[in-house]
This record gives sequence, structure tokens and C-alpha cells, in this order.
Amino acid sequence: MSMELIFTCDACSFTLSSWDDGNPYYLDSNAKKHYAYHPHHDKLEKCIGNDSPYICLSCGEQFMVDSRSPVDHCPKCSAVDIVSTFELDGKNCPVCKRGHLTSAMGGIS
Repeated sequence: MSMELIFTCDACSFTLSSWDDGNPYYLDSNAKKHYAYHPHHDKLEKCIGNDSPYICLSCGEQFMVDSRSPVDHCPKCSAVDIVSTFELDGKNCPVCKRGHLTSAMGGIS
């Protein structure tokens, strides 16, 4: 089962949706990534890594972080203030810089 959270800024119109399971992947014989999403359990068993969505709280850049090659800074501005998009509750808004993000339950798959 997978869960979605929807984050909304209390000071501006910024909204972001995030799922808890990220983007699990496996590699084929040519080392090409293939994504296996819920509910395809047969493909999920092959997974060796996960591409997770992240956001930079300094510049707002959204990017993927590979669990097999993690990064500790934003690829756009080099700030270290990055966070998984599923862990945004209570964080400062990366868009307006005034508000805070709060979560609400989205979908369940």
C-alpha cells in the first residue's frame, strides 16, 4: 500500500503532492533503470534502488535522489537545505519563504 500527502503553504498558493514509496527501480541487463510501482509486486521484488523526489528549501528546485548515489546538496544552487518531498510538514515554504508547509492526507493506492 502506498500513501500520498499533499503539502500546502499557509502563506501562498504553493502546493506539492508526494507519495511515500518514491520510485523503486531495478536494472535490466544493459543497466537501464525500470520503475516498478505499486501494485506490481512481481516487479517490486527485483528492485535494488529508489529514486526519491527531493526539493531544495533555498531555491525551490525539485529533483530526484537515487538511493544508490545519494546527494547532500541541491544540483541547481548547491545549498545543503534539501529534503525529501514526503518530509515537508512544518518546513519553511521554498517559494514564498514566509509560510510553512502543512500536510493533509491525499490518496491511498
